[in-house]
Amino acid sequence: MSLSEIQTKLHAPKGQTNSFGGYKYRSCEDIVEAVKPHLAQHGYALLLSDEMVEVGGRVYVKATAKLCRENGETVAETYGWAREAETKKGMDDSQLTGSCSSYARKYALNGLLAIDDTKDADTNEQAIQTSPTKNKRVNREQKQQYVASIVDALDRADELAIKELQAELKEDKTMFEAVWGEMSSKQKELFRSFLHGTTTTEK
Repeated sequence: MSLSEIQTKLHAPKGQTNSFGGYKYRSCEDIVEAVKPHLAQHGYALLLSDEMVEVGGRVYVKATAKLCRENGETVAETYGWAREAETKKGMDDSQLTGSCSSYARKYALNGLLAIDDTKDADTNEQAIQTSPTKNKRVNREQKQQYVASIVDALDRADELAIKELQAELKEDKTMFEAVWGEMSSKQKELFRSFLHGTTTTEK
């Protein structure tokens, strides 16, 4: 079986629920559990690894998802990124790094297995308004980093991280529009609610 066949046949349900936004999402563990039967059946191995990378004074977890044959030959390899927030209420440093690792690996797996994890399956919202700078090229890897970081912050209800990301994106309207276009309607609504202080994060 080829990688394209695995991508076509793989069904990875959204097994997690965001307690504040009420929307479903996949975790890294959900994807790994869904793909295991395909790997075992056709003699593939999935290898996940992390490394810490500093970009612009901020620390990112760079995750690698690698699909290999039983003889060790690499079939495909993709990367995912997640940024460590400077602070995270209720988490020590090891928990923070673990959380970032999980999200970085999730987005590496999304790329490897062709999983679209940004749009709701039933969404039919219109494309966002474009600015006069619409022809400006957007760095795809940087966009992925922002989308991953925002979804991470929303899923974890991290208001501080959401506001930090919004402040950064205000400096680059084209990047903001590109990132905004990758988010689902529910994610956008939740993002706005955090910025305007209308979401209660107490459990």
